[in-house]
Amino acid sequence: MNYVDNFRLQFGKKQLVPIIIGGMGVDISTAELALEAARLGGIGHISDAMVPSVSDRRFHTHFVKEKLKLYKLNVANTDKSSVQFDLGRLAEATQNHVGRTMEAKRGEGLIFVNCMEKLTMNAPRETLRVRLTAALDAGIDGITLSAGLHLGSFALIENHPRFRDAKLGIIVSSLRALQLFLRKSARLNRLPDYVVVEGPLAGGHLGFGMDWKDYDLQTITTEVRQHLLAEQLDIPLIPAGGIFTGSDAVSFLENGAAAVQVATRFTVVKECGLPENVQQEYFKASEDEIEVNTISPTGYPMRMLKSSPAIGAGTHPNCEALGYLLDGAGNCAYATAYNREVLAHPTAKRVAVMDKTCLCTHMRNFDCWTCGHYTYRLKDTTRRLPDGSYQILSAEHVFRDYQFSVDQKIALPSA
Repeated sequence: MNYVDNFRLQFGKKQLVPIIIGGMGVDISTAELALEAARLGGIGHISDAMVPSVSDRRFHTHFVKEKLKLYKLNVANTDKSSVQFDLGRLAEATQNHVGRTMEAKRGEGLIFVNCMEKLTMNAPRETLRVRLTAALDAGIDGITLSAGLHLGSFALIENHPRFRDAKLGIIVSSLRALQLFLRKSARLNRLPDYVVVEGPLAGGHLGFGMDWKDYDLQTITTEVRQHLLAEQLDIPLIPAGGIFTGSDAVSFLENGAAAVQVATRFTVVKECGLPENVQQEYFKASEDEIEVNTISPTGYPMRMLKSSPAIGAGTHPNCEALGYLLDGAGNCAYATAYNREVLAHPTAKRVAVMDKTCLCTHMRNFDCWTCGHYTYRLKDTTRRLPDGSYQILSAEHVFRDYQFSVDQKIALPSA
């Protein structure tokens, strides 16, 4: 009977355990989690989402405080067009996070950075170039482009000395998205080193509309694989979203996938960045407590727990300190919704904003509880303790369970 360890992901001469831990932001896929994946012979992602804030938390820098101080006089102004990131400081923050992670790497595996391209930061092209370049400078093994695939991303770094050395991959949710990217990047003579096909059961932002239930990961993966074969493109294909057991993973590997990307089960390990009280909320969740909504200012549907404090919160826009979702003109859908509610309720001390959320503030504070569809099954992967809480797992335990389990079995941790 097959199990995941019977397969290997081939990158050149390097053979890896075909398990990739997805890049959950903000700092949910921590350096510690990625380092464990690499130590165990697979691939771990860190996320570059809100990397100045991550640097402040981890390395005691003051990027957020400095930015707020610079733009403090603009806090009460609804026009945020002047609020921009210092590109030099952005590069420094990225090099802190990526560089120190790479310095700590042990084992035969790899560490990638997940680059969320919807973080437009009031200078979409310029900030994206800096984030990509700084990650390459810091020695990252690979970059996965996600969350709003920018068709010109490869061109932003084509002159970097590591452009053809580092692994560069993309996340798509349809064959059409892959075809568009390949067509756009054809002149560079540089194919993606891997393609992650993310299905509708994934956590966080989805590459689908509110009709996501009409789609199926297996079907999309098959369509993409058939296209790659027809075009004679030897690009490793990596399905993601709803792969909850080792047996689920094997079903894709037996049908031609090079590896699988998984994340939900790693949200409740000690190496994950989620605070333990939030992890307990994930364990307790029932299926009907998980929803896909449209409160993200990015415009993408997003899966989360209905009890997320971010839902309905009337947080004052924190653009001067954060401002990761300001578009090229300094606009954000949440700021617009907040200002609308303030105008409608001029005497209210605090307003409720139901249709959008301040994603920057709430993701930084771990108050936006994004999750995969199968989060409600997490309680079945661990033991309930005498006080009613659930035992937090280790990344190695979950990784090994994916690697060696069969027959849809899930190994519980030792008591």
